[in-house]
Amino acid sequence: MTDLNKLTISGARDGLRKGDFTSVELTEACLTAIGKSGALNAFVHNTPEIAHAQSAAADERIATGDAPDMCGIPLGIKDLFCTKGVPSQAASAILAGFKPEYESTVTQNLWDSGAVMLGKLNMDEFAMGSSNETSVYGDVINPWRREGSDAALTPGGSSGGSASAVSADLCLAATGTDTGGSIRQPAAFTGIVGLKPTYGRVSRWGVVAFASSLDQAGPMTKTVRDAAIMMEAMASHDAKDSTSYDIPVPNFEAALTGDIKGKKIGIPAEYHMDGMPAEIEKLWAEGTEMLKSAGAEIVNISLPHTKYALPAYYVIAPAEASSNLARYDGVRYGHRAKLAAGDGIDDMYEKTRAEGFGSEVQRRVMIGTYVLSAGFYDAYYNRARRVRALIKRDFDDVFAAGVDAILTPATPSAAFGLGEMSDADPVKMYLNDVFTVTVNLAGLPGISVPTGLNSEGLPLGLQLIGRPWEEGDLLNTAYALETAAGFVSKPNNWW
Repeated sequence: MTDLNKLTISGARDGLRKGDFTSVELTEACLTAIGKSGALNAFVHNTPEIAHAQSAAADERIATGDAPDMCGIPLGIKDLFCTKGVPSQAASAILAGFKPEYESTVTQNLWDSGAVMLGKLNMDEFAMGSSNETSVYGDVINPWRREGSDAALTPGGSSGGSASAVSADLCLAATGTDTGGSIRQPAAFTGIVGLKPTYGRVSRWGVVAFASSLDQAGPMTKTVRDAAIMMEAMASHDAKDSTSYDIPVPNFEAALTGDIKGKKIGIPAEYHMDGMPAEIEKLWAEGTEMLKSAGAEIVNISLPHTKYALPAYYVIAPAEASSNLARYDGVRYGHRAKLAAGDGIDDMYEKTRAEGFGSEVQRRVMIGTYVLSAGFYDAYYNRARRVRALIKRDFDDVFAAGVDAILTPATPSAAFGLGEMSDADPVKMYLNDVFTVTVNLAGLPGISVPTGLNSEGLPLGLQLIGRPWEEGDLLNTAYALETAAGFVSKPNNWW
């Protein structure tokens, strides 16, 4: 079988158990696809030796008849996750040459379940970006193209390499991280499923920090069922992460009954933004009808503080980033600038950071340092924290009123062209997160499900937001939406 790399996790799991093929063969199919995909620039550190060893071990484990669902499944790992002995740069020049001597909890959980690492995936530098144009490795290219055009499109960000690799069938699934939409937005741009779990459901230990109160790792997969399978393997309580919540990890796949009769789905008035493209409005309306036809009750809701979410996010996230990135000083690991005679330690800090950090990271660090500085801390940072509490309260009130999930667009547009968003006006880029940042600010689970194509043949996604800790129920609602939408489109292989 030459198209094994096109399988889903569930399809590969079943085929491996039946003996239709081996993990070694499945892994080799993915490695071959990766070798032909240089034009996408999705994989940046290939690990074929590790993949061969892990897939052989997975085959032995499967042969015993007692292997977990993820055993033998080849994955791509976002470069934000520390992987022992493998470059883990967060797509930044300042971490050039850094090879951790430890494994992140998420990747360790995956390897313990028998999954296979194909390599590390491209991303926006330190996960700061919505287009994967801030990476030291260069831009990631979306495998989708507009009908009749060869223009390169963004796969979204920051998990752009993950999204591109899964959409192009270079791997069966990939890890992503989501600080303000970095799983869900690229998933929508590339026609795949992206799940951002409840804050604290998945350990952040060993994941390079951007904004510690917002970051959360999750799966990026080809189907909702695959997201459920991979989510169960990734999640765990972790004593090494003080924000990890000690709660049992359920069998998420078992929750996928497709029955949502009687579920209340909220439609927030505030998400009907001025200037929203007609195609997005139409998709949202169609998705609402799909859930209604599946037996759900549609209710109009209000989340009144939504309009403050984006400015609050772009105060809190840079503030936390400026604190987290202070550790990159050229002293202990990563890049160190060459110093001139007479340069002192302050010169080393300044030159190292000037050389190592890209322009977007520098911009956000400067914003964050400013809002945390004396005289501005209360005016900006504390005010943003209070707004965050109000945004969370909006969601709490809606869920307390009996709403089970909330349906919104995932993005304000389909994938845009690389270079179309001017660096001279970064706010235009930040607006891509308008539908997703509220979920991070409130610590809720959210999922992007591909539900249609726009007039140019590009994928569009809808977002479902769930109650905290109820990823199983959220996945089941997403499964019902996915079934009703029947999205099966794939990009044409031009690469």
